Parts: sequence; structure tokens; C-alpha cells
Amino acid sequence: MAESDDPLGGPAVETLDPVFAVSEVRRENDRLVYLGEPAIAPAAVERKVWPLFREHGYEVHLTTVTDGATDPITGVDISTPRQALIAEPRSLGIDGIPWNNLIFAMLTLVTTLYAGVRWYGIENAHPLAVLQTWPFAVAVLGVLGVHELGHYVMSRYHRVHASLPYFIPVPTIFGTMGAVIKMKGRIPSRKALFDIGVAGPLAGLLAAIIVTTIGLQLDPVAVDGPIYQITGLNYPPLIQLIAMATGESLTFTDGLWINPVVVGGWVGMFITFLNLLPVGQLDGGHLMRAMIGQRQETIGVLVPAALFLLGGYLLIVRAFALEAVFLWFFWGIITTVFAYAGPAHPMREEPLDTRRMALGIGTFVLGVGCFTPVPFELV
Repeated sequence: MAESDDPLGGPAVETLDPVFAVSEVRRENDRLVYLGEPAIAPAAVERKVWPLFREHGYEVHLTTVTDGATDPITGVDISTPRQALIAEPRSLGIDGIPWNNLIFAMLTLVTTLYAGVRWYGIENAHPLAVLQTWPFAVAVLGVLGVHELGHYVMSRYHRVHASLPYFIPVPTIFGTMGAVIKMKGRIPSRKALFDIGVAGPLAGLLAAIIVTTIGLQLDPVAVDGPIYQITGLNYPPLIQLIAMATGESLTFTDGLWINPVVVGGWVGMFITFLNLLPVGQLDGGHLMRAMIGQRQETIGVLVPAALFLLGGYLLIVRAFALEAVFLWFFWGIITTVFAYAGPAHPMREEPLDTRRMALGIGTFVLGVGCFTPVPFELV
């Protein structure tokens, strides 16, 4: 017998009866706990009750809970595990000031400013000279931020709880390893999964195109020697098309390098390509899962193999240095982990409409336009 047939703020007990026989309902702070037994396969319970809880502003998951109890005579633990639906309030807004996001953004600003020192050829200058590299930092962070905000905006549109972007500060050649948002809510449908997944690459790619176009109008910079052992960047087809359309050059002599703002666009396009690999929880994995359903897992398994083959071909057949193609072996390992973890699983499996399918295909084509087999020319 449930303590309440109509728990405050949650769905009525009788609405759950077809899939979950409730024996007790209790409130624990701001969450609701429905104890009982599944009336259907446990794997299907969440999908059946999720819409009911979503209507009341809750995210729900099925789990096993153990109520602590001890026999008063023997002192033996007599706790009994029970099945429970745990309903937690779904929050779409920002609670207070997002200090962690701001701190990580500021740290990444610092690391990208310092990374820009070499791209601008600043040597032995006053410490404040690092501020001269702000166009490079703004270009890199702007492209990455727009990409993640694309995901965030569509998450809000589909009422899926997601965090603001977290930038990742790392003292690398670009000053960052990218940015991410944390998806905290269930994806309601393949349509929502597609919209959230495609918004990031398209928004970020548009930003990268704008940044690259602006950078090509700026003067090249004088740099003495290689930059982080890089003697040159290899440009993907999309950047080459932008250069042709604007009548600007991508190659310079006599110690001149492309303006670092173009490097910011290059970074954005390269990250777009990596994100569009159709595996696991990457953007490409989301798109493919939304477009073809559970068959995406088969494609996801092939992605690491393709990357290892690419790296092996470039290393053995084309005789590139390992340092120049190591990236593909590294991402082969990363995507193996992603493939093992598996893709996102939307709550509803309705196929996509023709318009979204066409947009998905077009997005993957654009991703290919961001690909270059050997990103760097090294010393």
C-alpha cells in the first residue's frame, strides 16, 4: 500500500501501475522515491514512465536501493534491496553564478594567450607583451565557444538539462584541448538528439569560416624558425576554398607566417572534423545514431580501425614521420574507448524526417572538407 496515491509534485501512483507496482512513496529532500516491483522488463520501465515524470518536471531512473536495518537481538544486518524509481527535479536554468565555467574559461584564456606568443614570434619581450596575442586567443576560444553554445541552445530548446561550456586549459601549442558541455538530462527523441548534435558542428564551423576569412585579410607575422617544431600547417579543402574565394595566399616566404587568427580557424575546422567522427558520444556519433538508429554501433566499431589504418598507411606507405601521424593512432585509441562506451540512447525511436536526413548528410560532407591527412609539417 503506497503512503500516497498522489505524491506532491509527482505522477499519481495509479498511472504507473501498468509498468511498475508501487508499494511505497516517500520524499527525500527534493526528490521522490517510488518503491515497488517492475511489472515489465526492467530495461523498458524507464522508457515507459519517463514521459509521465517529465510532465511533472522530473528526471527518473530505475535503481536498486537498500534500506538499512539491523536485527535488534542478533545485530545482524537484515537490509533488503528493493527496486525504486528515483525522480529528481529537472532544472534547465543556471543556478547562481557558474563559477567553475568562468574559472576554466579564464584559465584557458591565459593558456591560449601564452600559446599565441610563439605564433606571433614574440621573443624576450616584456611579460605584458603576451596581451598582444589576444586576436589568436579570441579566435580559438570564440570558435570553440560558439560550437558548444550551439549544443547548449538546442538542449534548452528541447528541454534537456545541459551545463554551460567548460573550456579545457592545457599548455599545448594551441593553449587548450577544446571545450565540452555536460548533458545531465535524458534525450527525448532521435529528433532532439539530431538537433542537439548537429547544432555544435554547424555553429562552430560557421564561426571558423568567419574567423578564417577575417584572418586572411590580416598581415602575416614574422617568425624566426619553427613554431613548436612545426614548419608549416597543411590546410583542409575548406580553408583552401576560402583563400581562393578571397584571393588571399596561404603560403609565405622569408620568415613570414600566416596570421595566427587563421590558425584559430584552422583549429576550429580540425576539431569539427574530429567531433564528426561517427562513434560513441561524439557529435558524429549523435548524428549517426539519430539518422540510422541502433545500426550506428556497427559503424562506430569501424571508426577506430579506419584511424589505425590511416595512421599505418601514412607511416609505412607514405613514409611520414611518426610525429606527423601519431595523432591518428592516438585518436584510434580514444575512439575505441568511445565505441566501447556506446552511443546515446534517446527515449523515443521515431525515424528522422527527410529534411534532417539531408542536413545530416550535408554536415558530414562539410566535416570531410575540414579533413587533412597530415595536419602539420614538422622539423
